[in-house]
Amino acid sequence: MRASVHDGAMNASLPLSTDLSTGHAARVLPPIVLVGAGRVAQALAIALARRGMAVAAIGSRRQALGPGWPESCPQPSYPQAAVDQAGLVLLTVPDDHIASCTEALHWRPGQAVVHCSGATEVAALAGAARAGAATGGFHPLQIFSDPLRAADRLAGSTVAIEAEAGSALAEALQALAAVLGLRPIVLPPGMRARYHVAAGYAASFLLPVLAEATSLWKTFGVDEAQALAALLPLARGTLDAVEGRGLAGAVSGPIARGDTGVLRTHLAALQALAPSSHDPLDFYRRLALPQVALAAQAGRLDAQAAQQCRDLLLGDGVMPQADGPAAGSGVL
Repeated sequence: MRASVHDGAMNASLPLSTDLSTGHAARVLPPIVLVGAGRVAQALAIALARRGMAVAAIGSRRQALGPGWPESCPQPSYPQAAVDQAGLVLLTVPDDHIASCTEALHWRPGQAVVHCSGATEVAALAGAARAGAATGGFHPLQIFSDPLRAADRLAGSTVAIEAEAGSALAEALQALAAVLGLRPIVLPPGMRARYHVAAGYAASFLLPVLAEATSLWKTFGVDEAQALAALLPLARGTLDAVEGRGLAGAVSGPIARGDTGVLRTHLAALQALAPSSHDPLDFYRRLALPQVALAAQAGRLDAQAAQQCRDLLLGDGVMPQADGPAAGSGVL
């Protein structure tokens, strides 16, 4: 079922009200066109279709859509033909092609073109802006490696919106966020790269930490699948704790207890590993030092205990305890 949309392109007097309920927002949105037919486009198309909306056109050089696309989606057309039907264009092409794609297409005043990149600045859409189109950014903060799962997870996720404050486009993007169940944040110009680095820390930067953990388990005969089965519940528990108690409140382990004996044992074990392509001891130290700050912030460590942990982590070597192995608490 197609959404109720304006027959014409979006113009500067688009009559959006402050009512951003899903039904109202769907009624006032202009015709939406996707340029690019990759995973982000597919996830957005699925999510819109579930809410009774269908994209007006899909601009792509592909001859046909692959499996998993909603039946309501039209087959791809040449990008310019798709753009000509649009009030609002969501540009979902790779970052390196945003500027060239925008320059290659013909735009008109009253249209809006919005890219869905987290890292690329809205200035990359200068070709559309010169033609009189409104430009902005709409970046759903979610993983899109599986479009169907991404569509499932969009509701409740955050979307970074960048558009001229108070403009018809800013209101339209707020309405689109409401339709998709996204929680909007307004991103100031020039901050996209910093914002995207932070998103990477919370998403893909978890992978090297898990890779390091599984590689250690392999040294005592546990393969990656078994290691992940054991370690992922720990990771989920940490994320649950962060959600409930905040970053500092979720700190656990020997650093949170000021247990320098266990910390020294960890460092010695890593120092004893065979040489590899990277330094596991350095990896541990770089991750552990920020934990000291969090534990101190939470009041788990006083100034003296925090400094003892930092001194040990920053030391040139790992000095053995005089009285033998650490007698840790036995819990994380």
